[in-house]
Amino acid sequence: MADPQALEEVVEFTSGLIRIDTTNRGGGDCRERPAAEYAAERLAGAGLDPLLLERTPGRTNVVARIAGTEPAADALLVHGHLDVVPAEAADWRVHPFSGEVRDGVVWGRGAVDMKNMDAMILAVLRSWARQGVRPRRDLVIAFTADEEASAEDGSGFLADRHPELFEGCTEAIGESGAFTFHDGSGREIYPIAAGERGTGWLKLTARGRAGHGSKVNEENAVTRLAAAVARIGEHRWPLRITPTVRAALTELAALYGIDAGLTDVDRLLEKLGPAARLVEATVRNSANPTMLNAGYKLNVIPGEAVAHVDGRYLPGTEEEFTATLDELTGPDVHWEFAHREAALQAPVDAPLFAKMRSAVTEFAPGGRVVPYCMSGGTDAKQFSRLGITGYGFAPLKLPADYDYQALFHGVDERVPVEALRFGVRVLDHFLRTA
Repeated sequence: MADPQALEEVVEFTSGLIRIDTTNRGGGDCRERPAAEYAAERLAGAGLDPLLLERTPGRTNVVARIAGTEPAADALLVHGHLDVVPAEAADWRVHPFSGEVRDGVVWGRGAVDMKNMDAMILAVLRSWARQGVRPRRDLVIAFTADEEASAEDGSGFLADRHPELFEGCTEAIGESGAFTFHDGSGREIYPIAAGERGTGWLKLTARGRAGHGSKVNEENAVTRLAAAVARIGEHRWPLRITPTVRAALTELAALYGIDAGLTDVDRLLEKLGPAARLVEATVRNSANPTMLNAGYKLNVIPGEAVAHVDGRYLPGTEEEFTATLDELTGPDVHWEFAHREAALQAPVDAPLFAKMRSAVTEFAPGGRVVPYCMSGGTDAKQFSRLGITGYGFAPLKLPADYDYQALFHGVDERVPVEALRFGVRVLDHFLRTA
């Protein structure tokens, strides 16, 4: 059991990490080193020998290994990222980089994504050092840079350039799972991620004939691009039920006493009510236009127009995804992957999943754990290159008025102190025997 000091340190460390501004604006505009040094100092205080690793100066990662009591056992990777998405202070009730603790809540960017989990890991390991605890199998701890962009300076760099640090690792835990989902009827559901949709960030380029804005132009690049973007935005992707999503639907249907009815998934989602939010974004691929860029003067038809699309695809559907994009963009628009990462699946019948389920129910006996597939992606994608199977497990017990998923990248991101302490207890229990 985590000692009382750990329950105080997790709050201190969450607040301290939030106060270090590690905003990742993309394009290399971020500096994680101060946060990496903060984490490394606390790992060293737990008797570990952390390594600080950079591909680019200032974009720092931290890796440490803890020897287990069973050297022959496979190692477990425990990872969290240090960077955060931007926050506009004027929009917040509390400054996003204050780390203020007010009315039992820690405020700031990273409170749920994911400096809270970083702090939990640090608090647990320092507690173990005080108590002389060792895990059953080796643990590799990684705090990464650049997760909120391409991961090229973070987990991608570690996987490609330092695979030896993860020797023996077969499984991993990271964001985002084991948080309380309230369905509005008093039930507490704890979804644990056992899959991720693949990332297909797309760049669309339309070329045409430049000319005067007053002239007829049937080769207008903006018109061609706009038509393709509209087709993509309006496309209804077909249902594609993966094993992870099938397991999620089956367990949720059983929870509500509903016939799983996987022959009519849309109807089943209607019957699940608010709980459908856990799976509705992962029963299909998606492609959402997000950026447009064309022209330099109102009365000049440009020769080129560019758009960007956030595409996500389920395991086993990448070929279908690319073929559909070929059809939707048409002959006048070229498209390419600006960034591409694989879709992931992890077995929900694995012993590790059972141990995560048990750890949550030990401290939330009235909760129901279910598997789910993440609609987005995490560093698990890059670590999968090393043959590591990843799960989302960053436990938090949240009150009914907290919408965890809305707080991700949202305004007024915050986490209750008691949620952090719950997370420390669950993580401590899980990692001792995992």
